[in-house]
Amino acid sequence: MPIQIIATEGIFTESAEKEMFEAVTKSFLKHHDLIGNKFMTPNVIGEITVVPQGRTFAGGKPDNIAIIELKAPSFALTSQEQKQSFVREVTEIALKASNGMVLRERVYVNMVYAVDGLWGIGGRAFTNQQLGEAIAGKSDS
Repeated sequence: MPIQIIATEGIFTESAEKEMFEAVTKSFLKHHDLIGNKFMTPNVIGEITVVPQGRTFAGGKPDNIAIIELKAPSFALTSQEQKQSFVREVTEIALKASNGMVLRERVYVNMVYAVDGLWGIGGRAFTNQQLGEAIAGKSDS
């Protein structure tokens, strides 16, 4: 499930970026009881995009920001409790990684849900049911 982190240049060190990405990945997996899952773990992929100072904005004015966005199947983080816990945890991860370089109010967490049947991994379009079977180890995926 792709994770994209977009952040203003300079708010994270290179080592903090790596630690943060690993922590966000673990948080996503933890909230689904999937840490160590043979199918899901290697399919949590992503990137960190760094935007030059002066090119990120809040209220129309330059400001430091961090955006953490996930793309996931529609059965991910379905309960409001899961969503709240995940958003809180990931926000704290980003704040710690920034070492005070970004305000809590400038950390955004978002999830975009994929259409059922259009979750492509390795050239195969999975339905939600097929994903569930692969995660449970019940398919040849």
